[in-house]
Amino acid sequence: MMVNSIRSEFLKFFTTRLWWGLAIAMFFGGALFAVILGIVLTLEPDPEAVARGQQVVGTPLQVANSVYTAGLTIGYTLTLVIGIMQIGSEYRHKTVSSTFLSTPRRVRVMLAKVVALLGIGAIYGLISLVGSVVAGAIVLQARGADPFPGPEVLRALALSLLVLGLWALIGLGVGILIPNQVAALLIAVGVAWIIEPLAGFALGFWEFGRDHIVHFLPSQATNAIVEGVTQGGSNAAQPLSWWAAALVLAAYAAVLSAVGTWRTVRQDIS
Repeated sequence: MMVNSIRSEFLKFFTTRLWWGLAIAMFFGGALFAVILGIVLTLEPDPEAVARGQQVVGTPLQVANSVYTAGLTIGYTLTLVIGIMQIGSEYRHKTVSSTFLSTPRRVRVMLAKVVALLGIGAIYGLISLVGSVVAGAIVLQARGADPFPGPEVLRALALSLLVLGLWALIGLGVGILIPNQVAALLIAVGVAWIIEPLAGFALGFWEFGRDHIVHFLPSQATNAIVEGVTQGGSNAAQPLSWWAAALVLAAYAAVLSAVGTWRTVRQDIS
């Protein structure tokens, strides 16, 4: 049954020592970035720097949203890793054969992994947000800023959970397309942290790329989902609305997961 397959995927993950190590990293990563950004964004503004456009003064809502989602880059990188390892570890430890023998319908296995990863992404998202909200609220309160200026903060936090779940699915697709777990991890993290930011920066100087390509990159779509505001700079791309950006990120996850599932269903497993 589908429920048993989903339960099996959860057990595969939470019966290893990896899960609590990642949980600690998610919690303290979110807290650390929230503290740093909370201090930076609540510094006393310099009128001359503001006049020259060198220092941006955000609204209380923008400050709170930025602080609470400051650790999202670390968060989605770790859920990307989780998605890769959910399938990559099976190839690496040669357990994929027994998985498909116990559940011959491979499509059911892959759907179970998708559902489980959405749940795992949400769990780790909550852990990350607890760390960032607790630490960030303490910093904002201590520095005289409003830690919860409006209900929109809750929407940003909820959308952060969606983002982390989608990045886990992107990782699953990458892990299927690149069965070598080490190679998949290096390529995925390298693209997310190095290649894509450099590509986005370079495209920002090309008018067509700035207006029609940059905001469809995964990291830009992620920022647009949780922030919904333009990042400063004369060559910064105008982001999509949060729901359009969510569809873009979901499309990445759907295409990679679908292609990976199709490949897994058709290939021979030894």
